[in-house]
Amino acid sequence: MATFGKRLRECRDAKGLSQQNLAKQMSTSYTVIGKYERDEMTPSIEVAKNLAKLLETTVGYLLGETDEVNVLKDPDMLKRLNDIAALPDADKSHILYTIDNLLASVKTRLAYK
Repeated sequence: MATFGKRLRECRDAKGLSQQNLAKQMSTSYTVIGKYERDEMTPSIEVAKNLAKLLETTVGYLLGETDEVNVLKDPDMLKRLNDIAALPDADKSHILYTIDNLLASVKTRLAYK
């Protein structure tokens, strides 16, 4: 299982950032970023949130709670999903059925391109 540090480094590398670049954006030193990546130090919740935002991922991914790097980081999408979750079960079921069919249609179309 990947640790916070390994996931942080993976995300930093994926963004093409050096430890120095990330440290500058975080207003800290590269040695602190290195300690996070080596799991020698654990960031505060606020720092973890800022790292996730800068690296375009989620705190949940960095903490190993999910393997999905980009899950629900889009605030507009999260708001829509929360709106759907608040609906009565019958309405929620109809909306999710429609979304599932739209997704299947798009995936099929993309498969034949």
